[in-house]
Amino acid sequence: MRGIDRAVFQDLYHYLMTVSWPQLFAGIAGFFLVFDFLFGCLYYLVPNCIANLNPPGFAGTFFFSVETLATVGYGDMHPQSLYGHTIAMIEMFVGLMMLAIVTGIMFARFSRPRARFLFARVAVIRPIDGRRTLVFRAANARQNVVQEASAKLRMLRDEVTVEGLQLRRIRDLPLVREQQPAFFIGWLLMHVIDDSSPLRDETEASLRQTGTAFILSVSGTDETTGHTLMARQQYSSDAVVWNKSFQDILEVGEDGVIHIDYTKFHDVEDLPSGVA
Repeated sequence: MRGIDRAVFQDLYHYLMTVSWPQLFAGIAGFFLVFDFLFGCLYYLVPNCIANLNPPGFAGTFFFSVETLATVGYGDMHPQSLYGHTIAMIEMFVGLMMLAIVTGIMFARFSRPRARFLFARVAVIRPIDGRRTLVFRAANARQNVVQEASAKLRMLRDEVTVEGLQLRRIRDLPLVREQQPAFFIGWLLMHVIDDSSPLRDETEASLRQTGTAFILSVSGTDETTGHTLMARQQYSSDAVVWNKSFQDILEVGEDGVIHIDYTKFHDVEDLPSGVA
């Protein structure tokens, strides 16, 4: 992206919430070592401000700084002058603030609600009740109840206005059912391609030519935690399969128990003979 610099320190909270875990731990460790080094240098500037310094020299002041910043203190080394006590007091305050900040970051990251909604990698266009229908498949991978789930489907494509202006337009595609009171297994989201649909005159070739894409978003309230969960999936025109059907993932075992086979969740198959 050009023209917009990533202002990390102006948006530090968002950065810390989105950075990867290894980068986060590396950053925290880096700040810890930098402060240890800086305060170690301050102790080293004034000899004999730390009693029982071991090992002698800068290594001793550095490790004393580590103990002080972490508010540990093993009791052997301790400040023995006003200067040493002052620097140690400042470092303890910095250590407490760092501990509070790191605790808040960890809590925020662990408590952030994450939706484990599963979306089929493809969508299909097939006849349903005698009408062409665009079908998507979603599931709740946690297998718990998501209350009052809702879904929205939007289409993005390049269009040219009467003035010749090329625009990337977003059009809403109504779903047969946009609400699901208890979303816990699977959900087929269907848009009927009728005379009112923006897709009424589209073909497989025309969708690719206009760079059409579809955005499916699903949200709801997790019954276990009460958090609002949101997820979205984008499909290019290449991910829309024509005249195919999703494979059935429900199977009835010999014991009469219904089993769900998610290994077939992304698979499609030919339409039954006579269906076109």
